[in-house]
Amino acid sequence: MPELFTSFYQQFLSTSLLEWLATITGFMCVHLAARQNILNWPVSIVSVSIYAYLFYQNRLYGDAVLQLYFLFTAIYGWHYWGSADKKDLVPVTKLTNRQQLYIAILTLSLALLIGTILRYATNSDVPYMDGLCTAMSFVAQFLLTRRVLQNWLLWIVVNLLYIPLYLHKDLALTAILYVAFTIIAWNGYREWQHAYKQEKKHCA
Repeated sequence: MPELFTSFYQQFLSTSLLEWLATITGFMCVHLAARQNILNWPVSIVSVSIYAYLFYQNRLYGDAVLQLYFLFTAIYGWHYWGSADKKDLVPVTKLTNRQQLYIAILTLSLALLIGTILRYATNSDVPYMDGLCTAMSFVAQFLLTRRVLQNWLLWIVVNLLYIPLYLHKDLALTAILYVAFTIIAWNGYREWQHAYKQEKKHCA
């Protein structure tokens, strides 16, 4: 146990300036998203651009490609959220049980596909874990851009999976960030759920 804490402390001390910047902007964008603030998207663009480089350097190729996807969805999300009336946000929506089943099947299929590609086409030492986290993040990010309530539940699961993965890759500060992401995602779910219920009342 002391060796584990020593290793973690050493990782923390060796954190690069780029990882610090990516971590700070990453925290800001998720916090702003949970608060339904449209500024989460431009801040996200800064964070994902840096992380794309960091993940590539650490052989997390699925995550590196994922950051490019995040970049495009940030631009799309910025436009989509801003397409509503200046005084209103696009309303929060909720998946039906059948839609949730389709999303689960799609996510697992995508995870298997990405994991297989990473295993045979790259030198990744964690192809299937990287593939699973990448697939879940792909889907969760799309649901976020469309303001679907369940995006936060998916983010909670994937954030928890990312913590040991980043510790394995000596990205201690990023692992800490994902602990914070998990807490923010839970708060985001509660806030969006409240907004969804309020919107339903107004429509009734």
